[in-house]
Amino acid sequence: MNVLFFGIAKDIVGSSQITFSDEFKKPNSVAQLKAQLMIFYPELSKLTSLAVAVNSEYAEDDVSLTVDDEIAIIPPVSGG
Repeated sequence: MNVLFFGIAKDIVGSSQITFSDEFKKPNSVAQLKAQLMIFYPELSKLTSLAVAVNSEYAEDDVSLTVDDEIAIIPPVSGG
């Protein structure tokens, strides 16, 4: 399972991608993924919102995850 990070989330994590390869540590849902990321990268919890896309589609917390999924972590954006 690949997790891609964009914007400030990439800066917080220190990488544009991490991989969950261990089946036993792999999160089973978007909610579990968010919880694990907040433990590993507490600075993420300071963001006002954090969107998650699974296989290029925005996903709610109850969406199940598989090892073949590509997940994108999308922080809040601003612009003008």
